[in-house]
Amino acid sequence: MNKSEIIEKIATDAGLSKADAGRALSAFIDLISTSLRKKKPVAIVGFGTFDVQKRKARKGRNPQTGEELKIKASIAPRFRPGKTLKDTVNK
Repeated sequence: MNKSEIIEKIATDAGLSKADAGRALSAFIDLISTSLRKKKPVAIVGFGTFDVQKRKARKGRNPQTGEELKIKASIAPRFRPGKTLKDTVNK
């Protein structure tokens, strides 16, 4: 399912126009992105938690040349599904 399909489904289920559903989805994505940028987790009970994870600097290899390279430390977003979502998927 892509973004336009999600917008269409939200519009149909919530009785909104596609424009309103698109703005709502964009606001939701912006909210999550802004919170994660501030390193604050976003928890949706029954669905899951969005948070960030620190990755240490490490050594890697270029698979084509075998040359060793240094991978910088970074912060990566992650999603941990909640119990209700896991149960729904596993039915």
